[in-house]
Amino acid sequence: VQLQASGGGLVQTGGSLRLSCAASGRPYSSHVMGWFRQAPGKDREFVAAIRWGSLRTYYADSVKGRFAISRDSAKNTVYLQMNSLNPEDTAVYYCARGTSTATSDFRVWGQGTLVTVSS
Repeated sequence: VQLQASGGGLVQTGGSLRLSCAASGRPYSSHVMGWFRQAPGKDREFVAAIRWGSLRTYYADSVKGRFAISRDSAKNTVYLQMNSLNPEDTAVYYCARGTSTATSDFRVWGQGTLVTVSS
């Protein structure tokens, strides 16, 4: 399976973006689809995840209330709606597929899409 992330770009502080992650194959109901990000000079960090079957969602504290993860099963696509963006959200965003919410269990990764938030 391959994951194709898109939707990144340049946005001003307070703006919004929606990232998409299209999977080449349908995820199983047991799969967890996640978004991670890596800012320059920093480690990759978890952002949000959704269980494909149950639709249960998980968020990093830093994005709770601002970001929303969802999925469209007909399109095998996961979305990350990002609102109230600030410069600290600037990073390359990666989508990934895992079997649990543990970062080490995400084995399939997309290529990343750059989000830049200007002040």
